Order: sequence, then C-alpha cells, then structure tokens
Amino acid sequence: MPDVKKDFDRDWVEFFDPENPEHIYKCDLTWLTSNWNCIYGSGCKGIEKDKPNDGCCSDGAYYSNEDDEKRVVSAANRLTPDMWQFYDDAHDKKGKIKISEIGLDRDPKTRMVNGSCIFLNRKGESENFGCVLHHLAQKRNIHFVDTKPDVCWQLPLRRSYETREVGEREYSVTVIGEYERLGWGDGGDDFDWYCTSNTDAHVGSEPVYISNKAELEQLMGKAAYAILAENCDRRIQGIRDAQARSLPLFVIQHPATIAAGK
Repeated sequence: MPDVKKDFDRDWVEFFDPENPEHIYKCDLTWLTSNWNCIYGSGCKGIEKDKPNDGCCSDGAYYSNEDDEKRVVSAANRLTPDMWQFYDDAHDKKGKIKISEIGLDRDPKTRMVNGSCIFLNRKGESENFGCVLHHLAQKRNIHFVDTKPDVCWQLPLRRSYETREVGEREYSVTVIGEYERLGWGDGGDDFDWYCTSNTDAHVGSEPVYISNKAELEQLMGKAAYAILAENCDRRIQGIRDAQARSLPLFVIQHPATIAAGK
C-alpha cells in the first residue's frame, strides 16, 4: 500500500497548561486518535529498502542534549555481552564504553556499526533481534523512555514549539503531533517506506493517545496528558455514536486509519 497523501486536513485541540497559565498545548487529535501502532519486526519494511529488518534504526540516533547522551551511556553500561551483539565493538581495550560519534551535521549521535545503529541486534545474527536498549527496559521492567535516546522513544510523536502574541501577552505553545515525512524535511521524501502514513501500521487495538500514554506523559506531564486524554475520549465516543446511528462524521480521521479499516 503506498503512503496516503501528505497534506491532509487535521483536527486540533488547544488547552492551557494546568501548571502554567502562560503555556498552551496544541495537539493533533487526528493523529492521536488514529490506530497507528509500531509494527517493528511484524511487517515493518524499514526506511531503506535494502535494510528492511532495520526499521528506523538504519542510522544512528542524534541526541537531544548532553543529558540525553549521558542517560543512554548509563543504560549501555548495564548491557551484557549475552544481550548485546556489538558489546565488544562498543568497548575499547581498557573496557571503556564508546557508543557515540559526530554525525554529518556535526552533532553527537549513536555510533554506526556495519551500516546501522550500534544498539541494533541484527536479525539472523543475534537471539535478541531488535534494539538492545528496548530489551534492557523489558528485562529491568522499566519503560524504554528511561533507556533509549529521546528521538527513539518519542518517534513517531513529535513535540515542537511556537510562540503566540495575543495583545500585549506572549504565550509559549507546545505542539504535540505526528512525526510525518514532512517533519524530516527534504530527507523524508527519500525514505523508501514510512509507517505513520501507511495503512500497514494503522492496525493498533488502541488509539495512539492510549498506546503511547507513557511517552505522552513524559512529553507533556501527567496533568496536561489527563486533559488531552479527556478530549480524545470524547472524540472517540463521538465517532462511535455517529457510526452507530449512521450519521455523517464531522471529524477528520487519519486517512491511513480509514484505509486500513476498509
């Protein structure tokens, strides 16, 4: 199935941050109530067709800041040789860990080994196929927001920032939406396959705002997430009520979710 068109209409909701009267959250309801679900290892074709088993791990992950890198280094130090395919590659002769490198844009990122991220255990080469930082979180019974680089646990959620002037007041606006192809700039068009706009990945049993609750709470805080969830709940119920009564829908659903249900 090819990607759905890029520039489709969306429904948004805005509300004030319950913990800051000068801060607004602007959230994409079309995305957050969609049926997208990560299908890594279960149908994901990868962003590069010659590396279909690498998912979105075919490049190293850029760190958001120094704290992000320090957290990932801390997680890497908890990995063992039986868990991590590239354990030896990640340590020098003195046993010191080396997981970072400077990327093309001169910012630090996770190292590449054999053409993909050093934390990716390769399919057919390791018993623990997939992101070893994800496996670490599962083994420690914690969420992977505590082990993965920020960009990895946030995707495909996208948090961006705006400012808005109202009279003489200026409000900061945090936007929570879909990390669609457009979000990657011109490079997004180079992906051979991308999940958020493809029906193959819109097969989740729960909408995004529920399945990604932990990530959203980390991005927004629990109080703001609770308000978002109430808005999403009402939207989902409204869709169900309209469908049950065969009424026309006046909400904009994600076209990939609609196509996946046909």
